[in-house]
Amino acid sequence: MTGFNPFSVLSSQSPLTAPWNAIAQTIVGPYDGWTLDRRNPDLIERCMPVWAWLYNTYFRVQTAGWEHIPEQGGFLVVGSHNGGLAAPDMIATIYDWVRHQGPHRPMYGLMHDYIWRYYPYLARWGVQVGGLRAHPRPAMAALQDGNGVLVYPGGAQDVFRPHAQRDRIELAGRTGFIKLALRQGVPIIPLISWGAHDSLIVLAELYEPFKAFIQERGLDWPLGLDPVVFPIYLGLPWGLAVGPLPNIPFPTQIHTRLCPAITFERTGRAAANDRAYVQACYETVRSTMQTALDRLVAEVG
Repeated sequence: MTGFNPFSVLSSQSPLTAPWNAIAQTIVGPYDGWTLDRRNPDLIERCMPVWAWLYNTYFRVQTAGWEHIPEQGGFLVVGSHNGGLAAPDMIATIYDWVRHQGPHRPMYGLMHDYIWRYYPYLARWGVQVGGLRAHPRPAMAALQDGNGVLVYPGGAQDVFRPHAQRDRIELAGRTGFIKLALRQGVPIIPLISWGAHDSLIVLAELYEPFKAFIQERGLDWPLGLDPVVFPIYLGLPWGLAVGPLPNIPFPTQIHTRLCPAITFERTGRAAANDRAYVQACYETVRSTMQTALDRLVAEVG
């Protein structure tokens, strides 16, 4: 006899979530993140006063290195960020881009598919400020069109890394961004951040024990969603909370730095398919970012 699975009613295929999936598709509509034509400079300009207040007053951002942005041609900005789903250092970077380059020069940012599935209103807004699916197809289209693309390879493991690991660059071993840069022959501009880890105090990462708990009991993840991380943290509005829930960041000063561009001796399809070369390029980027973060921490930490 099979035991009752209390999480099964919350799976992405269940009758309870099917209506939400249909509603989400209706909300997103043409803002599905697969094309470049939904970025809205007028909306971006309307957002600037709010971003300016957050940037200048709430987070008191200090930044440097914007002279490393090329005047033309495609490039990949590779960042490491903090602060949970709110990711305030990412918002600071978007504001800085518009402040330095204006609302009409695009920079696109890659967003996880989960945002369209579970936060459709956020996805619709994100696409209009430059969000794209975290997939090679739209990323390559943006680069081929001569645009900048912003990517945070570490994803959830990065934004929810424990506070004790705040000095460590976390790219989660993902090399897709390297293959993208090599395939398109574009430089990588590393982006580091310090301070946003204090906007959400992650005490510990509980994913592996919680995953074991789920599997031992034959359960499914809530909503059919494997969260990849399962942090326990102190933050607003929850106080003490577990799981990757949306949060309101604490006010804390943030520092960001753009580093000089990294170019690669070999590019093209063959280079992108060479696993050893891809791994070597990955380590070059990771170590460059770690050295820059160490220097930033020494300056402001």
